[in-house]
Amino acid sequence: MREILGVTQESPRTQRRWFHDDYFDLFVSQADDGKLHGFQLCYGLDATERALVWDGERGYFHDGTDLLAADEIAGRFKEVARELPGNVARAVVRRLQEFAERGASAPPRRKRFRRADWQQRQA
Repeated sequence: MREILGVTQESPRTQRRWFHDDYFDLFVSQADDGKLHGFQLCYGLDATERALVWDGERGYFHDGTDLLAADEIAGRFKEVARELPGNVARAVVRRLQEFAERGASAPPRRKRFRRADWQQRQA
């Protein structure tokens, strides 16, 4: 996965980051000390429709239809996580494993993942 640079920042105390490959788009929000506040892991060959979302205050959600098996998402992500900064990789993998262990239950929020303005691909 490679990091998309030049992401619009929300506040000076929280950093937004975007990582991309051919299967995943990972959007993270983290504190200055590196602690993750939340993430959105968009997945699939067209990673614009489905996302597993974790928010530190609200928990897990799934956007889109047909949640892929959580262990499949976690397994595939672990293969590419080694390309990420260590603290991001560890935090996301830990949350994905936790989600899979819970039986992959997450209330759906929307029928399709909607990207925020800062998550739009630049032409």
